[in-house]
Amino acid sequence: MTATPDLATPRLASPDLLRAVFRRHAAGVAVITARGAAGPVGFTATSLTSVSAEPPMLSFGIGTGASSWPAIAEADHVGVHILGEHQQELAATFARSGADRFGEPTAWREGPEGVPVLDGVLAWLVCRVHARVPAGDHRIVLAEVAVGDPTGTGRPLLYHQGRFTALRD
Repeated sequence: MTATPDLATPRLASPDLLRAVFRRHAAGVAVITARGAAGPVGFTATSLTSVSAEPPMLSFGIGTGASSWPAIAEADHVGVHILGEHQQELAATFARSGADRFGEPTAWREGPEGVPVLDGVLAWLVCRVHARVPAGDHRIVLAEVAVGDPTGTGRPLLYHQGRFTALRD
């Protein structure tokens, strides 16, 4: 039998409550990229969600204060990269404010629609941006899959309890 939550003293909704709950939620790790006016941009995302099979669509969230937001706000296409457990440092680089995300040792190339495509990932997609939906201090980006490659090898990288981790056998 599982323990019953203490409903007599619930915590009021707050950013801290949301963060505390979602620290308990293991999520896959992706990097979103786009071509910006001043060069490629990208960020680490754990908010990637499959939305529709017909047409094939996905979504992700991005804060409007993020350094990548101006480029994502204007981009017609974005890259979505599913990271493997061997890519913890890459995930950290794309999550770190002020980092040279596309400098050494990041391996990437210009892909379809001029979107930066990262090398060595488990899978990647290039998607056409369909909509940007306001959601508090973020935008939910809906994007339709145009092309991709699901054939990378390895196991997925996860984010849990505030750190990058791997699946256990």
